[in-house]
Formats: sequence, structure tokens, C-alpha cells
Amino acid sequence: MSKNGNHLISIVIPTLNEAENLPQLFSNIRAVLSQYRYEIIIVDGHSKDKTVSIARKNGARVIFEEKGKGFAIRKGISNSRGDIIISMDADMSHRPEELKLLISGIDAGYDVCMGSRFLLGGGSDDMPLFRKLGNKFFIFLVNLLYGSRYTDLCYGYRSFTRDAAKKLGLKSDGFGIETEIGIKAVKKRLRVLEIPSYEKKRNAGQGKLRSFQDGWIILKTIFGNL
Repeated sequence: MSKNGNHLISIVIPTLNEAENLPQLFSNIRAVLSQYRYEIIIVDGHSKDKTVSIARKNGARVIFEEKGKGFAIRKGISNSRGDIIISMDADMSHRPEELKLLISGIDAGYDVCMGSRFLLGGGSDDMPLFRKLGNKFFIFLVNLLYGSRYTDLCYGYRSFTRDAAKKLGLKSDGFGIETEIGIKAVKKRLRVLEIPSYEKKRNAGQGKLRSFQDGWIILKTIFGNL
């Protein structure tokens, strides 16, 4: 794949009531990817605000889901046309400026490229101590059980080739999707690159993460894939 044009990039963005965030997100994506061919796929959980109309006004394809983030990402992948697929959040916590790094990782020959908040150059403005400790525990557990060397797992800023997306055979409907991707990438012997990523605070609206419930889902994902 050569830079800036020979491949199509599909950006999959799950949404639920993100009307306040989408205008800035679309503007930033346009600025960063002005030299690339790309499509944006909004997978919406039946928002009550103007999320859908704003997405369509900005040229995104909109499809609907009712089962959660993991199902949204899987549905977005299955409806994508690109040979590079990127998953990102709608709330501006994932910096569009890092899109080029995710693309470059695939261009360099990796199957999966994963943002990491714990690599040098990464970080987070939105990780209280209990979340940080939980993340570290899940990372330790996956590395111990699967022989991986991940520095971050519960973070959804990822890119992968279309072939890798098929090989992963993702099943998760909820927030376990990020951990499932990491685990299955190891089990399928895919080439994985982690890049530093800086997580910003949500720009507007309410977050969907439920720390204890989603932590239990992640644990079930870890042990369910052994």
C-alpha cells in the first residue's frame, strides 16, 4: 500500500447522542486526512439528539445498532469498504491527529496497530486511579495468560487490515471488544504494533463506560478466549 491515495480508509465510529462532538470531530478528520481517500461509518445506537442528521450532513454513512459498542464496531467493519479499517470514539477523546500514525503502522506491514496510553509519549487526561489500576491488572493478566507484551488493552483507538479483521472473527457486543481484539491478534499470530496515544477528556456529553460492569465483561472476555 502506498501513502495518500491508493488505499481506502474506513473509519468506524460508534455513537449515542454525540451531536455536540461530531462537528468538531468531522472537521478535524477532514483536516488530518485531506490527502487520503476515506469513508466515515457512523454506527448509531438510536440517538435522541441530532447525531444522525449531523453525520449525514458531513457525508458519513449511518447504520444503526442496538446491542452495544462491540456490536457497533463489528457491524461497522462488516459494512466498511476500505482495506484499512480504523475504530475510534466520537467524543474527541481519541485525537484525530494520530490517525496518520495508525495508517502508517499498517503501511509498514503490521496487521493490527493499537494506540497505547502507557507507552512513552502517550497518556490520559481521563483515567482516575481505580481505572488505571484496573487497566494495569487486565494487561498483566492477558500478558500472563497469552504470552503477549501489551502495554494497553482497554482502549479503542485501533487500525487493522481488512484481512486481519476477517481473521479476528470478533464476537463481543460490549466493551470487551478491545480486549478481544488484543487476545485474538495473539492467538492468530498477527503482526501487532503499539503506538503512543494520548487520551483526552470527553469534549461534551456523557460517557458510556460503566467501570464495574464493564470490568466484569472484560474478565469474561479474557477467560472466555483461553
